[in-house]
Amino acid sequence: MTTTPAAFQRCISPECGQTYDLSQVLVACPECGDLLDIAYDWDRCAPPKTWKDIEANWARRTNPLNFSGVWRFRSLFPYATDEQIVTLGEGQTLLQQTDHVGKFVGLDPGKLHLQYEGMNPSGSFKDNGMTAAFTHARMVGAKRAACASTGNTSASLAMYCSVTRLMKAVIFIGSGKISYGKLSQALDYGALTLQIAGDFDDAMARVKEVSKDMGIYLVNSVNPFRLEGQKSVMFRVLEALQWEPPDWIVVPGGNLGNSSAFGKAFAELKELGLISRIPRLAVINASGADTLDQLYNNHNVRWNDGHYPREIIGDYYKKMDEEQRKASTLASAIEINRPVNLHKCLRALNDCDGVVRQVSDQEIMDAKSQVGAGGMGCEPASAASVAGAKILREQGIIAPSDRVVCILTGHLLKDPTATVAYHTTDQENFNKVLGSRGVKRATFANRAVAVKNDMDDIVQAIQLYG
Repeated sequence: MTTTPAAFQRCISPECGQTYDLSQVLVACPECGDLLDIAYDWDRCAPPKTWKDIEANWARRTNPLNFSGVWRFRSLFPYATDEQIVTLGEGQTLLQQTDHVGKFVGLDPGKLHLQYEGMNPSGSFKDNGMTAAFTHARMVGAKRAACASTGNTSASLAMYCSVTRLMKAVIFIGSGKISYGKLSQALDYGALTLQIAGDFDDAMARVKEVSKDMGIYLVNSVNPFRLEGQKSVMFRVLEALQWEPPDWIVVPGGNLGNSSAFGKAFAELKELGLISRIPRLAVINASGADTLDQLYNNHNVRWNDGHYPREIIGDYYKKMDEEQRKASTLASAIEINRPVNLHKCLRALNDCDGVVRQVSDQEIMDAKSQVGAGGMGCEPASAASVAGAKILREQGIIAPSDRVVCILTGHLLKDPTATVAYHTTDQENFNKVLGSRGVKRATFANRAVAVKNDMDDIVQAIQLYG
């Protein structure tokens, strides 16, 4: 008689369901090729019985694991021993209630919250998952770790490698598909950066091949351990709301790792009896990278208890290839045509009674300006969540009285070029950076005021505009 381990890897396909030991480095099921989950025998894991058990960790925050906004929740993803965990103090992020942005969205006072993941050490939500994947890489003795990236993943991986010196980072990026704010991090942190001809999807295909051939540990969100760490974003949201689930979680949809992780988190919390209801999930695509929206809303692709229509998805991808359609959006962090976590996201949408929408770059930049005016500056991809919440409110799907949490995935300085172009008086720069992407106006621009180097002129400008 074999004993089920407390934590293991399991294929998400109900028709397969094969399980694998944690010591195996896998990004897909060897049996059927589908994605993998990290699963738990909760009877053997001793999960928290109440949220007070989690709160006790914060009271002992001189322990670095309890200080981490990821690992203080480690009893909810117990796959590593305390001695194996690698932490850089990630997850010290903020849930900010904002009526300024709430009014823009169309919500009643006190109802909109922004979960600001730009406060992480590398400036984006990626650190939540990277600490988890990096921990597993250490568990299996990896010497090199690789990723394909539109910027944030590379910055996070490079940071963990640089600080810990446990392994070398190898990063694949597409030509011209990364902002300087993010590229500068990877370069400064000493990562080996390979820029290939193509976009993110091309880089993802190559890094998967190279990692398999060379035995390099792959940390993209196809890695199931990444999503275990990203579950902690929802744990912190609940913590900030005194463990009361909101009505809505609204999240940008790129590779669909966050939406997948959030759905898994809530399903497990419900199973454990730590929450009585699951919030609804809204996943927001950029119009220039709208694969999920097209499949979900136009082709009616659903989870269907794991029997999702693989043929429809395959035919859609084949048509994209034939037409040479490439993702194109200012929101570079979600500029992805083939989201690797599509299947898991379909499951999350099922578990969370979810919806999918797309927003234009114009809507993203206008929402971004309002987030910034509220004091929580973010990169363009982050603002997709706010733009999406506004659309859902206008459609009557979100009620004005609903409590809504929008996820801001990355810091303002991740992509300052778009921000400056939006607010600039330089029409040429506006046209080059934004106009070429379909942004026609800067409705909420905060333009610099040109004045002479003269005290009277300066005082007059302050009185007039200040």
